[in-house]
Amino acid sequence: MAQILIVDDDHQLRMSFERLLAAEGYDVRAASSGEAGIDAVREAMPDVVVMDVRMPGISGLEAYAAMREIEPRLPVIIMTAYGTTDMAIEATKMGAYDYILKPFDIPETLRLIDKAVAAARSMRARVAVGEEDAATAAADAIIGKSPAMQELYKAIGRAAPTDATVLVRGESGTGKELVARAVYQHSNRADKPFLVINCVAIPETLLESELFGYEKGAFTGASGRKVGKIEQANHGTVFLDEIGDMPLPIQAKILRLLQEQNVERLGGRQVIPVDVRIIAATNRDLEEAVRRGQFREDLYYRLKVVTLSMPPLRERPGDIALLVRYFLSRFAKDMGQVDPGVSPAALEFLTAQPWPGNVRELGNTVKKALIFNLGAPLGLDEVRKALGQPLRNEAGSQAEAGEALSRLIRRELASGRESLFEDLMDRFGQQVIREALDATGGNRTQAARLLGLSRPTLLAKIEKYGLRIESRVRPADS
Repeated sequence: MAQILIVDDDHQLRMSFERLLAAEGYDVRAASSGEAGIDAVREAMPDVVVMDVRMPGISGLEAYAAMREIEPRLPVIIMTAYGTTDMAIEATKMGAYDYILKPFDIPETLRLIDKAVAAARSMRARVAVGEEDAATAAADAIIGKSPAMQELYKAIGRAAPTDATVLVRGESGTGKELVARAVYQHSNRADKPFLVINCVAIPETLLESELFGYEKGAFTGASGRKVGKIEQANHGTVFLDEIGDMPLPIQAKILRLLQEQNVERLGGRQVIPVDVRIIAATNRDLEEAVRRGQFREDLYYRLKVVTLSMPPLRERPGDIALLVRYFLSRFAKDMGQVDPGVSPAALEFLTAQPWPGNVRELGNTVKKALIFNLGAPLGLDEVRKALGQPLRNEAGSQAEAGEALSRLIRRELASGRESLFEDLMDRFGQQVIREALDATGGNRTQAARLLGLSRPTLLAKIEKYGLRIESRVRPADS
């Protein structure tokens, strides 16, 4: 469960935030002054801080500077009234994640906090590279022993300590962001911010202002100055995901950034020097895009100083068994289960698949099969069903599933544990809620409707089971 620290001298506002964020599944702490907020960060590092600018004692700006000394990568969102936006902008220039204006737009504030939590995860969650034992790998790991993956590990090790621009190439689902994070975490900037910009997820009309910021009056609705993510990440690393889909006018500005290490905000004339490392990723054929005039040739050559290529899963079938065991171990731990293992027939079947969705598709398949296997080793019918393929014998597989459930219950009955019925209900209830939230992309209202529960009942169960929800449901970890 992600922890949010609220720092504000207004007791009513702190209570409102606590209720709002607790209902969203967050663990919320509060401090009534900048000094108390600094102490709270020292005592137990939160995932995100939401802090007012004006408080008795030291200001939010001073408190942020002290928090940044403790942990430069801590995402801090500044709260401000309209009259104090200059201080919030100054904090953002220093590296604060963003600022929000009072009175708050609640949905927008929740979206911003969700994004800040995801940013904290990207910066702090270590990516294990080349794990020897997939079953004991970290939550985020690049798994594989094939020759192509061995070459990738060597390339990451050579590129990471430099400041060279890196282009990560590979099909969708191969794990390009993991590679980018591994480069960042092994670089000399690992203690500085790491910001992810998805060039497809952000509308074209907003992408330029998100990257470079804007001045007051730059366009309709620009009521004040906003610092862009590149300026905000000064001395750190910016990961431009899906750069192959970036519009041509913005490509020109990225080229200038790489050539001159400076930016200009939209509507501004001031040239702002920045020191950022760019890591980019794409699943597109950039050479073909250059020929078609859809991607700048000069930017293409600037980006590919170092190219890291993620091979598709179909080209490294020998790694599939490692990946299956890794996903089984990871997801079983997340679900509070014992790793059930996988049958030889199921493993052979999985190895023979083409996996157009690559590692992401394989992981989702293993997770689906694990949710409903009821403690028995994953069998051929379960992985077929998880892939949406017809079963060899539907009636037989249902009988096998029933027998597997009976074996599980008999095993638990023999344990002699107290409160066994409640424990089993919680175990199955947690899995059902996970699947409903996953099916609805983390939308609590839709999931409650799907399950036939009231929303407060569902939220209470989410809190009880310690589920953490971002854009999709996932267990608390990193």
